[in-house]
Amino acid sequence: MNGLAQTVLAHVQAKGAGRICPRDYIYEPSVLARPADFVVDTLYAVGGLYGNTEALKTVNRLAAIEGATLVFNGDFHWFDAEKQWFAEIERAVAPHRALRGNVETEISRVDDIGAGCGCAYPERVTEAVVRRSNTILARLGALAPGAARTRMRILPMHLVIQIGGLRVAVVHGDARSLAGWHFAREGLDDPGGRSWLEDVRAASNIDIFACTHTCDAALRDFRLPSGRMTVINNGAAGMPNFKGMRFGVITRIAVTPSPHRTLYGVRRDGIHIDALAIDYDHEAFVARFLQSWPAGSPAYDSYYRRIVDGPDATLAQAAPR
Repeated sequence: MNGLAQTVLAHVQAKGAGRICPRDYIYEPSVLARPADFVVDTLYAVGGLYGNTEALKTVNRLAAIEGATLVFNGDFHWFDAEKQWFAEIERAVAPHRALRGNVETEISRVDDIGAGCGCAYPERVTEAVVRRSNTILARLGALAPGAARTRMRILPMHLVIQIGGLRVAVVHGDARSLAGWHFAREGLDDPGGRSWLEDVRAASNIDIFACTHTCDAALRDFRLPSGRMTVINNGAAGMPNFKGMRFGVITRIAVTPSPHRTLYGVRRDGIHIDALAIDYDHEAFVARFLQSWPAGSPAYDSYYRRIVDGPDATLAQAAPR
């Protein structure tokens, strides 16, 4: 057993698989202070696609209208636990820039280190949800072909992009961890987290963070001692994000206004930062979901109600304050 596996095993015994954050998920915000990896005028950050091919069709249609650059910032796999479905997602994502989320990281490992789904769930998430996520991940891992594992294994955990005069970091979790929860809405709204945000801004020199992971959409704009910092969490591209609403959400950051309907947004330093609705074919997605995840299955028990009714969160809660 290697050193990483031994460390994770010790944490698993203390906290349980699915709740721990593996050591190789961690990075310092200072790594983001590097020169930009590339420059674009219009970026779509597509986090949490979760295998929803119907949502992907909508994303591609919107992007084609304005020539947007797509970045899939992790967890593009999840519900696609059938070989053909999994392959469809791989073929669709492969031509674009992508990050590995915890899903891709864990299913691509050569050796299982015992991290389960790698979600690093906080205590407020029930044990039943954690167990079901670990089971979903195990099913995905069992069918992922070797070529896909190899491709996902070398995907980065973060990208730095120049858009206009601003530096944008696209991450999966937060500014310190692939599976971090500091950019969840409750973390962003916690007054006690301001010192953490200031440390991140000062070390990273990042103006805008685009993230996902928490399934919890939010846009917040902070005036910090070291400078202004905007955080936009798209929640999930492939699932509903708000109560009674059946669309996914992606992040658009661009030098020009959006030609599409925006849910909410801010403009700063000449840059437009917006949440876009992804109105996908709900009935088609549900039908495919139920073929793989019928009633009583782990994904059904964890996600079906959200898929048809949306979570308890509201659009007003996500909008900038």
